[in-house]
Amino acid sequence: MGTKIEGRANFMTVAWVTRTNYQPCQIAIAIHREHATTKGVLANGEFSINLPSQNMVRETDVMGLLSGKRVDKSRFFDIHYGELENAPLITDCPLSLELRLVGKLEQPSNWLLVGELVAAWTRDEYLTDGYVDIEKVQPFTLSMPDNRYWAVGEMVGRAWHEGKPLKDKVKNG
Repeated sequence: MGTKIEGRANFMTVAWVTRTNYQPCQIAIAIHREHATTKGVLANGEFSINLPSQNMVRETDVMGLLSGKRVDKSRFFDIHYGELENAPLITDCPLSLELRLVGKLEQPSNWLLVGELVAAWTRDEYLTDGYVDIEKVQPFTLSMPDNRYWAVGEMVGRAWHEGKPLKDKVKNG
C-alpha cells in the first residue's frame, strides 16, 4: 500500500486486505498502529493498494523489511499519481487502486482502515474481455504464521455457478 509521509511517497507490504462493501466499493486494510504508513494514511486520508505480480516478490518483501521512518522507499519504484494527491501508485504493478479513507477501527495493536475506491489503474495487457485477468496479473499472497509467499493457483470453479446443482437438490429434496 502507499501513501505520503512528510511529503514523499511511501510504501509498505500489507497482508490483510479485503473488500468490505460492494456499492460503493470499499476495501479495508489492517496495519500496525506504529507504522509510518499508518500515520500517513490517518494524516492524509488517502492511500493506494498496489497489487504486485510474482516477478515483484523481492521488491514487495523489502517494503516490509525497511521502515519508511528511516528510508525513502519510493526510490524502489517508478511511481505516478492519479486523482488523489496522497495515494502514490506503482507503475509496474498490474493493478493499482486509489482510496479515500472513510472509516477506521482501532484494535489492540492495529488499525482497521476502510477506504472507498476512487479510481483503478491497469494496462490492457492485464485484461481479458474488459476485466482484470488473474492469470495475466500473476498475483501472490502471504500465509501466516509460516510467513511464506504463495502463487495464486488455477481456476477451480465459477462463483454462483458450481453450487447450483446442490441448491436445486436442497430446494427439491
